Amino acid sequence: MKLRQLQYIVEVADRQLNVTAAAEALFTSQPGVSKQIRLLEDELGVQIFARNGKHLSAVTPAGEAILQIARRMLADEENIQRVAADHADEGRGTLRIATTHTQARYALPPTVKAFRTRYPEVSLQIQQGTPMQIARWASRGEVDFAIATEAIALFDELIMLPCYHWNRCVLVPPDHPLTRARPLTLEAIASHPIVTYVFGFTGRSQLDQAFAARDLQPDVVLTAVDADVIKTYVRLGLGVGIVAALAYDPVLDRDLVALEADALFERSTTRIGFRQGSVLRQYMYDFVNLFAPHLTRERVDELIAAPPEQRLAQVEAMRAELPTLGPAPWGHLGDLPA
Repeated sequence: MKLRQLQYIVEVADRQLNVTAAAEALFTSQPGVSKQIRLLEDELGVQIFARNGKHLSAVTPAGEAILQIARRMLADEENIQRVAADHADEGRGTLRIATTHTQARYALPPTVKAFRTRYPEVSLQIQQGTPMQIARWASRGEVDFAIATEAIALFDELIMLPCYHWNRCVLVPPDHPLTRARPLTLEAIASHPIVTYVFGFTGRSQLDQAFAARDLQPDVVLTAVDADVIKTYVRLGLGVGIVAALAYDPVLDRDLVALEADALFERSTTRIGFRQGSVLRQYMYDFVNLFAPHLTRERVDELIAAPPEQRLAQVEAMRAELPTLGPAPWGHLGDLPA
């Protein structure tokens, strides 16, 4: 049995049994992958994959168990390499981050700048995707950290640490009727067309839940994954924008008014997640600490070592102390007519 063979079966399973796609991802040939899988099955005396003619059709029960162990073995191999690299040269390496557009555009830049200053020889790779993709990449070890709000909690393979709270603001042109709403209510917002995030992105579920709790059915006329796109269509008069408050820039967005909506929507929490059992190099700890100062190496190690139930309790206690990020100052509400 070779580690390369284990890598082949894991990649094939992750590619929905598409051997050709797995071979391309592994920079090898499809016949070579098929041959090595057959050799491994012959050595073990069991089928890992069921077949329909020449095509793989399913993972067998034995294959499921073997794949679980194979993933752990491959993760341990990567951990060994990380330990060796950290002792050989802690200032060199690669850090792979998966996140959403909102985090990459508005939350991460100060952290990335500080990290690059501290670790100029670490290659930093930022990959954007949906929250579900981001969590899946991290659970498979394809990235080191997943940073997101939605979906990340659905993967048991990840250790998830809370970073900060955030809420939404309502964006409108200066002459919009909502600028005169005192107080701003969900009913008032729902009386206008709405432009906001695609479901599954950037806390959209909390937004929908807030309207549903008041038996309101908002007229969502356009959705996007990018807050800048939402702002563009608000400027065109397509509707009222609802975005993460941290996505409003009082300078760049001075032609829009940001209406505070903290009382209308439940706060969302951005988390950073990594695969259980991962060995974190020093620069990885430092990146986490730069992004969320309360997450020191000692605190992270404590949470990693804690049993799942205890970790959950500690994380919940930590969430109560998190800061809430938002724009500063809040738009130009003081200049609005009463």
